[in-house]
Amino acid sequence: MPAEESSAAPRGDRSRATAAISRALPVPLLAGAGAGAWAPLGPALRVRSVSGSRRPPVPRSKGRSTGDPRSPRGGGVRRIYEQARRAWDRPLTAYYLILGAGLLITVLGLVMVYSASMIKALELDKPGTYFFRKQFLAAVIGAGLMALAARMPARLHRAFAYPLLMGTVFLMVLVQVPGIGMSVNGNQNWLYLGGPFQLQPSEFGKLALVLWGADLLARKQDKRLLTQWKHMLVPLVPVTFMLLGLIMLGGDMGTAIILTAILFGLLWLAGAPTRLFAGVLAFAGVIAFVLIKTSPNRMSRLACIGASEPGPGDSCWQAVHGIYALASGGLFGSGLGASVEKWGQLPEPHTDFIFAITGEELGLAGTLSVLALFAALGYAGIRVAGRTEDPFVRYAAGGVTTWITVQAVINIGAVLGLLPIAGVPLPLFSYGGSALLPTMFAVGLLIAFAREDPAAKAALAMRRPGVRWKTMRRRVKKRPSGER
Repeated sequence: MPAEESSAAPRGDRSRATAAISRALPVPLLAGAGAGAWAPLGPALRVRSVSGSRRPPVPRSKGRSTGDPRSPRGGGVRRIYEQARRAWDRPLTAYYLILGAGLLITVLGLVMVYSASMIKALELDKPGTYFFRKQFLAAVIGAGLMALAARMPARLHRAFAYPLLMGTVFLMVLVQVPGIGMSVNGNQNWLYLGGPFQLQPSEFGKLALVLWGADLLARKQDKRLLTQWKHMLVPLVPVTFMLLGLIMLGGDMGTAIILTAILFGLLWLAGAPTRLFAGVLAFAGVIAFVLIKTSPNRMSRLACIGASEPGPGDSCWQAVHGIYALASGGLFGSGLGASVEKWGQLPEPHTDFIFAITGEELGLAGTLSVLALFAALGYAGIRVAGRTEDPFVRYAAGGVTTWITVQAVINIGAVLGLLPIAGVPLPLFSYGGSALLPTMFAVGLLIAFAREDPAAKAALAMRRPGVRWKTMRRRVKKRPSGER
């Protein structure tokens, strides 16, 4: 740049730049330099002062940078692992896992209910979409309940716990009144609502026990009463046994097992001592043994574990044909709607054994996808329960996670022949509006709790368009006009 162009700067700026350079240069250099030595340096120094000093470029080494802690060591696999771990630890991971897994399970369940129930509907002289339309209506109502639960604060959920428990107990008592309750497949656990609609109050008992038990234990923890065993057990255990008694009056042992698992989950989260936990478990085991031993139907189901033949009197027909359906599916299945077992061979193809039809039509890939979705939902629930400081949120999230996970394990274990057939549906997947509605509300609970995490709340606030725009406006510096 010529010296004439640099002289265009104001005289005051040039003098200040020259003074700054004089202070920066070593003293011997300034002292030993005469006018002749300083003169040729003046234009260049003045030009450097106006344009701004620049550091010489630092050559980059070809090896890995050891000073940057973010640079992963170990090549591409290590880099992918670090990126996945950072994505997994983000504040909104649990929120998106619960929302995505819950909706995907429900949508895939609707597809499989339509495919598995067409032949059953035609056998009953109904349209092929009969069961699908009922399940779709229940899913729409359940989506509204899930959205409502996701927006409700925790204090409103706690206030809702006691009315829900009392209403559920009242409906479960009505089930046992002759002329009001009705029997389905040998279980007296249904209320007739008119038309094609029925209601199973025991399904709402799971949600009632979770909310009421979480509120009870949270209040006792605030008062520091959970260190005494009587406050930990009373009234949680007696109320649970009352619900179990009303359920067992109708003969539904599968739902009773789920309620018992919820009770154990709440006690474990409350920090029950080992001997107390073992005592309650032993007592429940003795009752279960007596109930199974005194029922020929339950004994025959227990004998069908691992069966490969229908057996005498076709007592293991359902269990064996569930295995047949899974075995014929192969890796990618026979195709959606192409199941053979649903043509009258497999009983209850759209309810208890819908997982077997999924394996036959979608193959191993489909069943593993369903398992992965339930695993993601369970992990996210455990993460929400483990990271919160609110005791009610911890107990409620743990109770819901225990409920959905244990019920899925019991259903899938029975289809695989690893557990006795308990008659419980696959959560969010099997046909049944009475089971779908409270389960979707419970998923909304988990979503609400995941949103209440401080880090997740801040991340969601940053994603709002107004907040994001204002934040970016604060971060971007104003530039002179004409500069691009």
